[in-house]
Amino acid sequence: MECSIPKQFFSYTTYPTLCFTSLASHASFIQTSPKLLAHAALNVTLSTAKSTSATMFQLSKSLLMKPREAEAMQDCLEELSDSVDELRRSIAEMGRIKLSNFQLTMSDLQTWVSAALTDESTCSDVFDRNTKNGKGVRERI
Repeated sequence: MECSIPKQFFSYTTYPTLCFTSLASHASFIQTSPKLLAHAALNVTLSTAKSTSATMFQLSKSLLMKPREAEAMQDCLEELSDSVDELRRSIAEMGRIKLSNFQLTMSDLQTWVSAALTDESTCSDVFDRNTKNGKGVRERI
């Protein structure tokens, strides 16, 4: 089945292939609407962030970690929680967007989504990629 989402919608993203494959199953909903695309992208991202947070929580309970790794995991869980909150706020704000507040709302959305991405990167960066636990955690994030 061919995806009906225009390819140019994905030229603005850092990871166009991932974005396209993540949203292709939502094509019948999105059709050619940039607003519906943004809404679907935020919802898919929120779902993934929540799943990642739950996975990290489970890992924090199951892995034998050194004190520094346990502290990093707690920091990571806080960062992921912040990311989920920022994505929820973005989705809620998308529902209130109007022509009269479009620029301000879009600026807020960009800020919150950027912060959510930064939170994810910060979470990943606190783990040493040269340790067994660190490598495993980074792959899951």
